[in-house]
Amino acid sequence: MGSPVLTTRRHLPDGKGRRQKLDQDDLAVLALRNFIFDICNQNGGGHGGSAIGMAALGVALYKYVMRFNPSNPEWFDRDRFVLSNGHAAMFLYALNHLTGFDNWTMEEIKGYGSAKTDGYETLCHAHPEREIPGIEVTTGPLGQGVANAVGLAIASKNLAARYNRPGFDLVQSRVYCMTGDGCLMEGVALEAVSLAGSLGLDNLVLIYDNNQVTCDGPLDWINTEDVNAKMRATGWHVIEIDDACYDVSAIVSTLNYAKTLKGKPVFINARTIIGVGTSVEGTYKAHHGAFDEKSIARSKQLAGQDPSVTHVIPPDALDYFRKCKTQGEQLQSNWDSLVHQYEAAHSELAADFGKTVQGDYGSEWLDILKSIDSAQFHGKATRETNGSLIEKIWPAYPALCGGGADLVNSNKVSYTESDVFHPTVSYAGRYIRYGIREHAMAAISNGIAAYNPGTFVPITATFLMFYLYAAPGVRMGALSHLPVIHMATHDSFAEGQNGPTHQPVELDSLFRAMPNLTYIRPCDGEEVIGAWMLALGKKTGPTLLSLGRDAVTPMKATSRYEVEKGAYVIQDVPNAKLTLASCGTNLHYAAAAAEALTADGIPTRVVSCPSFEHFDKQDVVYQESVFPHDGTPIVSVEEYVATTWARYVTASIGMSGYGFSASNPSNYDRFGLDDKGILRRVRQYLRDLDGKDARKAGWRSI
Repeated sequence: MGSPVLTTRRHLPDGKGRRQKLDQDDLAVLALRNFIFDICNQNGGGHGGSAIGMAALGVALYKYVMRFNPSNPEWFDRDRFVLSNGHAAMFLYALNHLTGFDNWTMEEIKGYGSAKTDGYETLCHAHPEREIPGIEVTTGPLGQGVANAVGLAIASKNLAARYNRPGFDLVQSRVYCMTGDGCLMEGVALEAVSLAGSLGLDNLVLIYDNNQVTCDGPLDWINTEDVNAKMRATGWHVIEIDDACYDVSAIVSTLNYAKTLKGKPVFINARTIIGVGTSVEGTYKAHHGAFDEKSIARSKQLAGQDPSVTHVIPPDALDYFRKCKTQGEQLQSNWDSLVHQYEAAHSELAADFGKTVQGDYGSEWLDILKSIDSAQFHGKATRETNGSLIEKIWPAYPALCGGGADLVNSNKVSYTESDVFHPTVSYAGRYIRYGIREHAMAAISNGIAAYNPGTFVPITATFLMFYLYAAPGVRMGALSHLPVIHMATHDSFAEGQNGPTHQPVELDSLFRAMPNLTYIRPCDGEEVIGAWMLALGKKTGPTLLSLGRDAVTPMKATSRYEVEKGAYVIQDVPNAKLTLASCGTNLHYAAAAAEALTADGIPTRVVSCPSFEHFDKQDVVYQESVFPHDGTPIVSVEEYVATTWARYVTASIGMSGYGFSASNPSNYDRFGLDDKGILRRVRQYLRDLDGKDARKAGWRSI
């Protein structure tokens, strides 16, 4: 079935597409554009071209279509707006100010693009950041916002399926995402678009600001595909707007029509003109930079504004927009009344809904983790322990949701068919089949987590190697302070025959260096329990659990509670002459080597180091009790390139190249990281030191 084409342009003799007599919508569009001109030029330029071209779309969305409350930006059932083309941030900032968000004052707006010297700060960052009311997700890297929007839509669909009842549409939140040409070329967006179509997310509207221009020049230099056909093939409804620059009423009609379409997400191909009405309209020169004074003067004169005056909104236009504040308050009041009626009609469900809104899931999950006897995990791989723990806490922590990138069996995550989130099963399910879409999986999970603080705690799962595909999404989650738990198995060459393509030797360095990402590499079942206690307790960012494929031998003296310290002594000896520090699957070999060294007259301590981040938070006295500064040698042992250990140890045994396609024992032997190899390398290191102060001798790879 063909998609409707809505032609919105009403031509004047000058071909500019405006009506001869401007109505209040036209004047509102002009007021928004003129405000954007002021913002763009106030500090020498910004990304104003797309924002100006999208102005009519913004008026239609904020004035007539979206359900939101500027007086309470956190209203639970608001519609969510995502600006995936985040460089056009002034579009969002201007609309937040005009519609009456209290924190988006004119003084804040004037900070956009400023040098921010002498400690000056503003809400108006170069790209939107979600910590600020009125911004749903942090966007900037193209395509991330599209995937975030899919996550938001999944969250809303899930809540509606769980709590809506006849006569009580408690959750109606729709998700509107603005995207540009760039986003639709990014792999993360295409992965997310594909999944959204498969899931039939009909509460999601993706609006394509189709201005046919990129930073470097015309779009057809680099992309000539039929985007409508592609979106239809991916399972989306497609609507075209021939001219989305002027006619607000036609855009509103299109958006309202989109609400009636069921069973598929909606893609609106809206033809706009970048930098419309300026001397550089329709060209790459409009993408960023200041606009010329003549173009601005002409636009302001058309609106009856004084071209010499900036940052002043015409009173009628401001009143037009500020009515959104009253409308939003009424929308929320009506919803609050519905919730009260719902409480009377469905008391138990309403109580559960209240806990979900508050993110209050009690402490049963913690009690479970504290009470589990880790002896049952002796001889098992940490990935197996991880899967068992998820199975135990899943019923006790309803916020948990998510799944894996087609490797759930390898990740040992079990689920029931009835708990799958899918239109053929139910949208009430919590398990999401992401398919082979690692990047989108991470970015979609960020969107789910961003829906409402604490309501959802998404999990993701794949091999550690393939988190390299997902790394930009993981980073955005850390930057955005979103609690997502990433479970990475097959985390070293111990995974064996798949070979170096699947064997990470350097990824720990990336993730350990990533601010606000908690990277934990537990060595056994006891430490996996501790890792989950920390991961579920963290509300301000993501956690990555680095897990092994193969069985590990039981370790003495590991502690779920000591994991919180990041590093702790698990094998102590009097008058120690050496410390071996390790984590994950390599710790077992380090412990065996330490016993042999001690028996050979070199008393050797062993330190387990599951989390550098947590160790760095300990006081200096504790840190020096674990890693003494008295000059005795401290050697780290790990199957990775040793880029992160030098601030703790005096030498490192690790990798200097890639892995090898061979069995687990063969690889540990091949690379000198089993107990025999550790003994050989440590003894040579001690001979080279010849009794000298190891700290003063400086760190080395051995």
